[in-house]
Amino acid sequence: MADPIKVYPPKPSNVYFYATCLIDMFYPDAGMAGIQLLEREGITVCFPEDQTCCGQPAYTSGYHDEARAVAKAQLGLFPEDWPIVVPSGSCGGMMRKHYPDLFKHTDHEARATSIAARTWELTDFLLNVCHIKLEDLGKPTTLAMHTSCSARREMGIAEVGPQLIGQLNNVKLVEQVRAEECCGFGGTFAVRHPEISGAMVSEKVDALVDTGAGEFVTTDCGCLMNIAGYAEKNRKPLVGQHILSFLWERTHSGDEGTS
Repeated sequence: MADPIKVYPPKPSNVYFYATCLIDMFYPDAGMAGIQLLEREGITVCFPEDQTCCGQPAYTSGYHDEARAVAKAQLGLFPEDWPIVVPSGSCGGMMRKHYPDLFKHTDHEARATSIAARTWELTDFLLNVCHIKLEDLGKPTTLAMHTSCSARREMGIAEVGPQLIGQLNNVKLVEQVRAEECCGFGGTFAVRHPEISGAMVSEKVDALVDTGAGEFVTTDCGCLMNIAGYAEKNRKPLVGQHILSFLWERTHSGDEGTS
């Protein structure tokens, strides 16, 4: 469920960057793009080296004690009162929505509540805290978008991706007919219920292909891996990219740094 009233902080000088497991292992370019976009806005990005999993896989599988042990290791990573930006509605939703309950009535409740209040999904942060203005330097193209269930329903940011893409003059965003439907990934859901997950991603890929775009972006790497992987395996005319990588590629000039 989205925050009933979302109050955005003023643009800060510093942020913590929580990269997520999938960014770390499979899509580091999306993480770097997010950092580059923040730095271009004049923000200093702190990357806590000891960060690991947020605990969501165990939590959504019902293993709350195990999730608490994993999440506890993250609580000491953000000592300064800076925003914590997460390039994923899924992990962002875990930290913002579920950390307070996970640590309720424990010695870590206050710290977990503080972390939850400071956690923002990165595209939401760029749009509504940084008030980013994007100049499109790319060639004309047509694009579809998939917003993850967690980004849409927990973080309440379904409109953020389209608004950012809407700033790109040479990008035509086309909407799929199954825009609000899950792609079937759902973390461990795809492993525990492969037949149902496979049917869901098949319908999602068909809906995206039917837009005629040939390319889609998403805010979550789990959805990206699921949709793009299915499309590639089944030779569907569809390629995917994390929205942060897409935004950076479209808006940075050759003289901007890449580190």
